[in-house]
Amino acid sequence: MRYFRNPSQRRKPPSIQQGKKTLRHMWHYLLGEKVKLTVVLLLVGISSVLALLGPYLLGLTVDSAVSKAPTTTIGWMLLALLSLYGVQYGAILLQNYWMIGIAQNTIYHMRKDLYQHFQQVKLAYFQSNQHGDLMSRATNDLENVSKTLNSSVIQFTTSIITLLGTAGMMFWISPLLTILTLTIVPVLVIGMKWITKRTGRYYKEQQLYLGEMNGFVEESLTGHEVITLFGRQEQTVNEFQQKNEAYRHSSYWAQTYTGFIPKLMNMLNNVSFAVIVGVGGVFVVKGWVSIGMIVTFTTYSRQFTRPLNDLANQYNTILSAIAGAERVFRVMDEPTEMEEGDGIQVSQLTGHVAFQGVTFCYEGEQETISNVTFQAKPGESIALIGPTGAGKSTIISLLAGFYLPQDGSIMLDGFPLRQLDRRSVRNCIGTVLQDSFLFSTTIRENIRYGRLNATNEEVEEAAYLANAHSFIVQLPLGYDTLIHPDGQSISHGQRQLISIARAMLANPDILILDEATNSVDTITENKINEALHTLMKGRTSFVIAHRLHTIRSADQILVLDQGEIVEQGTHQSLLEENGMYKALLKQQLSTNI
Repeated sequence: MRYFRNPSQRRKPPSIQQGKKTLRHMWHYLLGEKVKLTVVLLLVGISSVLALLGPYLLGLTVDSAVSKAPTTTIGWMLLALLSLYGVQYGAILLQNYWMIGIAQNTIYHMRKDLYQHFQQVKLAYFQSNQHGDLMSRATNDLENVSKTLNSSVIQFTTSIITLLGTAGMMFWISPLLTILTLTIVPVLVIGMKWITKRTGRYYKEQQLYLGEMNGFVEESLTGHEVITLFGRQEQTVNEFQQKNEAYRHSSYWAQTYTGFIPKLMNMLNNVSFAVIVGVGGVFVVKGWVSIGMIVTFTTYSRQFTRPLNDLANQYNTILSAIAGAERVFRVMDEPTEMEEGDGIQVSQLTGHVAFQGVTFCYEGEQETISNVTFQAKPGESIALIGPTGAGKSTIISLLAGFYLPQDGSIMLDGFPLRQLDRRSVRNCIGTVLQDSFLFSTTIRENIRYGRLNATNEEVEEAAYLANAHSFIVQLPLGYDTLIHPDGQSISHGQRQLISIARAMLANPDILILDEATNSVDTITENKINEALHTLMKGRTSFVIAHRLHTIRSADQILVLDQGEIVEQGTHQSLLEENGMYKALLKQQLSTNI
């Protein structure tokens, strides 16, 4: 479990530079819909202009009625007014329809690129970030951006056009009344500045805490068995409540400050309306303006404050979307393995592996392995043994190209690993882990994952060689049996055999076995060992094992301690050295007795 961050330790809202960078990213995606976006903006302009003409035409109609104009004239004016509002409504419908399509296409491409980037980003990134938080970026944050795009682009553009057009029409009707109306703007600006200064911070915190809470939920559900076994349900609930409270706190204040906006606008609206009606009434009495123009002006004054209100609301919404988009683009800005150079493509390896003075340490930690040197010839089996933390798994991770050493070099078939395309290298490497991961699909498809174009016959042959065929055919649906999440519907040993069949089907040139027989009974272990011996034939193999009796036939045994190779040789030669290997073997034998 990760420790909860104190809510008082607030993160700063995105800087202006970060906001500009995020908006440039967004604009890059919106350019893909530039034709539709242009049409939408054109429709927004048309509907906004028609909205400005409506009050003016309404005022003329009122004046015509007051002056007792012919009924036909008033009728035509009413018909023109209805037609104007009809065209305006049609333009609004079309712009909303197309904008929803633009938003969904944009988010579709963003989500696709984000997921693709997940597949390319370095392994270390996943090890330093909660999976639930990353999932939140792909779901909650992008959904937040989607909602904003659906409404904000149209609303923002409409508000700007309406604001400028309304101010112009008001000045044309009565400059004096317009100046009186505009006296509310400084008060509004000061109030909005005070509000948005706080909402920006809380909206970003809201997205951050939501990601942390999702990460905690994902982690606690994955580790539910451990939580239950240790009786830590109450502690887990308390930790969740802390994170939930942090999210509630930031969300509460974000919504509270945002709620001040309509209250402020309504108050200023009412004050402005009272001033206009009072002063306008005097103007009508003195004959400076007509009643129709006062009706038009009061309508415009209401229309003038509405876009200000909308702009303020959209500003907060946009801040929230920027906070979400920034988290998404922060993942996309992470360097990928492909950015480090195309590298030499390899389709096949002989399996000649050489570590030459390799030293490596994880970021911010001490050296994990130091000056490791060994050589594996094609077809040899190399066993790695040693206490926990000795560096066995690190050597395997370096061989697979998940990390690059700080010093020394790793050679594959005489080429430095740094110069090879590591994705193509991994296609030549098969791996069987201690805890094999199976996907929520059929057994057949889990095995076929080793080679996607394999036929059903090849899948079943691989299962037969892996000693998995006999138990698979006894299942109700055989190879078409669905695996529950993480393979919980079958035993650990059966999952291992399926994993071995998957590696068998892949036909790798180099094989990595990471404690593949750990945590299984003796009978299952014998089946797994038989399958592994079949799989290892003719391949360079690296075996991490705690049960030393399983690696006696290895061509080389590397004994590691504190990141260094302290002994190296065959089973017999290491026994004759009377060193650490023999001591470990004696300890295991005495423990088993």
